[in-house]
Amino acid sequence: MQYSKEKQLRYDSAYLRMALEWAKLSHCARKQVGALIVRDNMIISDGYNGTPTGFDNCCENELGETLWYVLHAEANALTKIAKSNQNANNATLYITLSPCKECSKLILQAGIKRVVYIKGYKDSSGLDFLKTSKIELTQIESLDE
Repeated sequence: MQYSKEKQLRYDSAYLRMALEWAKLSHCARKQVGALIVRDNMIISDGYNGTPTGFDNCCENELGETLWYVLHAEANALTKIAKSNQNANNATLYITLSPCKECSKLILQAGIKRVVYIKGYKDSSGLDFLKTSKIELTQIESLDE
């Protein structure tokens, strides 16, 4: 369904606010990221950055560096879909931090058509890849209500 620009911005902002709340569930000390995947006006998956199921919730080593096996929020949301009867074809990913290059490959492969995010990741190559892949990108830095 296609909304007017104003209505789409209202929905996008609302889903991003929800992703911010979801990010608070992360046990990562350095950075908390939340993600929602929405298709046909329904949230079909959610995720936040953290360790895989069965691992200790600590995300950083004693030097404060992120452990290599910590999953990014969008990867967590996409793997939840893989375990369900849903799919991400033509869905929108709402995420508090733009995707890295590794997650961007997963987003493309999953069929996500649109990515809406708040902050840009330190390395923009993930966004560059998605742009080249014709995935619609929208950054909303201010979530005024």
